[in-house]
Amino acid sequence: MKHFNLFSNTLITKGAGRILISDLQRNTSEVYPLEFYDVIEELKNKSIEDILSDYDDESKEIFQQYLNLLLEKEYGFITQNGWDNNFPPLSYQYNNYSSISDLFIELNDISILEKIKQSVENLGIKYLVIHSKKKITMEDFIRIDQTFASSVVSGIEIFAPYHDAVDKEFIQEINTKTSRTYNLTFYNCKKVPFKVKDEFRFIVNFTKDPIHISSCGKVDVKYFNTNITKVIEAINHNSCLHKKIGIDIHGNIKNCPLMPVNFGNINTHTLEQVVNQNDFKKLWNLTKDKIEICKDCEFRYVCTDCRAFTEQSHIDENGLDTSKPLKCGYNPYTNIWEDWSKNPLKQNAIQCYEKIGYHEGFPV
Repeated sequence: MKHFNLFSNTLITKGAGRILISDLQRNTSEVYPLEFYDVIEELKNKSIEDILSDYDDESKEIFQQYLNLLLEKEYGFITQNGWDNNFPPLSYQYNNYSSISDLFIELNDISILEKIKQSVENLGIKYLVIHSKKKITMEDFIRIDQTFASSVVSGIEIFAPYHDAVDKEFIQEINTKTSRTYNLTFYNCKKVPFKVKDEFRFIVNFTKDPIHISSCGKVDVKYFNTNITKVIEAINHNSCLHKKIGIDIHGNIKNCPLMPVNFGNINTHTLEQVVNQNDFKKLWNLTKDKIEICKDCEFRYVCTDCRAFTEQSHIDENGLDTSKPLKCGYNPYTNIWEDWSKNPLKQNAIQCYEKIGYHEGFPV
C-alpha cells in the first residue's frame, strides 16, 4: 500500500471558497480549489489504493491530478506500507521573549529617541519603524542609528521626505557610519536621483508618492507574507498589534499611532508604564479567526490585520471591534478582489474616519 505524507512545513488554510497551501520553508503560498482540501484530508487517513477503490474513472483521474500536483510542488512524498513517522506535525506555538517586539514612531523631534532609549532596552524592543514628516539630515540619520548602537535593537526602518542633499555620497556616508538601519525610504521624490544597486548594506527606496501613515492598513496580495514566524504569530495572536507599541506625532503612546485610544504621553509616562496597563494588551490576541469575514478567508494567516481602520460593523461580547479591515477589497465568498473605496457597504465607515481628520489614504 502507498501512503502520501504531507511535509510538516506545509500549511493548509481552508477558506469559504478556496484553500491556500503555504510552504513555510520556501516562504511561498498558492491558492487552489476547495475540493483539493477534501483530497488532502483523505490522504491523511487512507492509503492511495483505498481512496482510488472508492472512485469512479472520472474521479480517479481528478484525484491523480491532485496527487501529482502535491508531489510536483513538493508538498509531500509517497511511502510504501505505512506513513513515515519522521515528519510529526509542526508545532504552531509562538514564542517571543521580548515584552515588546516593534516600536512605530511618528518622529517630530529627534531628541525623543534619547528619552525612550532606556525603555527600548528594558522592553527588549528589536525593531524600530520611524516615520518623519520633516526632512532628515545625514547627521540625523547617523544619530538615530548610533542612539541604539549598544542596545538590543537589531533593525531600524526610516521613512523620510526626500530633499536635494540626498545623493549617492549622502547614502554612502550613512551606509558607512550606521549598523542597525536596514531600510531607508525617501518619499515625495520628483525623480530618482540615482540608480540603487547592491552596493549598500541596507535597502534604499525612492518614491514620487507622499507616504502618510494613514495610508497604512491596505490589504493587498503584494503585502502578504509567508514567513514562518509571521504565520505562526498570526495563528496565535493579532498579526498587526501583538507586542507592538506606537508613539504618535504628539507623543501619545498607543497600540498604533493611528488608533484613537492613547495610554499616556511620552512626556509623562514611560513605555513600561503603558505596557503594564491591562487595557493596552486587550487586542493582542484578537486573531484573524475571530474577525468577521476574515475568519472565512484563505489568506488569513499570511495577511496583516488592521484595527486602526475597520468597517465598524461588529463588536464582540468583550467590546472588541471584530470588523473586517476597512481597506480590504477581497471577498472570500466569491474569491473576487474589488476596489475597497468604492464598496457602498464601507461608505459610512469611510465618512466616519474622514470626519475625525483622516483624509490621506482615503478616497477623495
